[in-house]
Amino acid sequence: MKDLFGQAIFDYQTNNSPEDLLTETTISDEDEMSVAYLFRDLETMPILEKKALELAKGKTLDVGAGAGSHSLYLQNEQQLDITAIDISPKAIQTCQLRGIKNAFVADILTLETEKFDTILLLMNGTGIFGTLKKTSDFLQKLQSLLKPDGQILIDSSDIIYMFDKDEDGAYAVPANGYYGEVEFTISYKGQSEAPFPWLYLDYNTLQNIAIDNNMICELVTEGQHYDYLAKLTIQPKA
Repeated sequence: MKDLFGQAIFDYQTNNSPEDLLTETTISDEDEMSVAYLFRDLETMPILEKKALELAKGKTLDVGAGAGSHSLYLQNEQQLDITAIDISPKAIQTCQLRGIKNAFVADILTLETEKFDTILLLMNGTGIFGTLKKTSDFLQKLQSLLKPDGQILIDSSDIIYMFDKDEDGAYAVPANGYYGEVEFTISYKGQSEAPFPWLYLDYNTLQNIAIDNNMICELVTEGQHYDYLAKLTIQPKA
């Protein structure tokens, strides 16, 4: 990994001639992504993120923290005990420069630490699952990091709307695999990362997988662009 996403964040933080990121997926054309957006404050965050931050409580883990905007708010405004992790070294360096006290490079699947009251996965938090097949592995790992009464707050989008309908009115989704599985490519300052899998997960599918993994999945709120915020908790033992 060239860590271009992290480099863009770091360049913005250090005023090192930052440029917009270029993103492209297997179902969408190249598009510009403003790095400045990753540094937004609460007022300019979308409703799903505001709601997640409102619901966060206790010792909190921010997975895929990026530039750290969610962690920074929870640490400074809500006075929560927040831990920010990301696989990007430059993103974590930026989090540290911004004043996040506990930020380090980590892959959630190999994280070994104490348990949390809240785990946040925002900005299409299901994306890091990569594929539908791996979703159960991630949910089991996240569950292992939760306190018995803890919560996972995660957002995603149902991207069925991006597919055309056939003459019968059915969506023309791929015959094999799940339609929310895409490959993502990031480019920055003339360089490109290797494509990587990214998962958009519709709510009903997330709920079904959660149930299969002995978790309760609740729809917290929906956004204006087929997106939603869900809360997952551990199913109490009978």
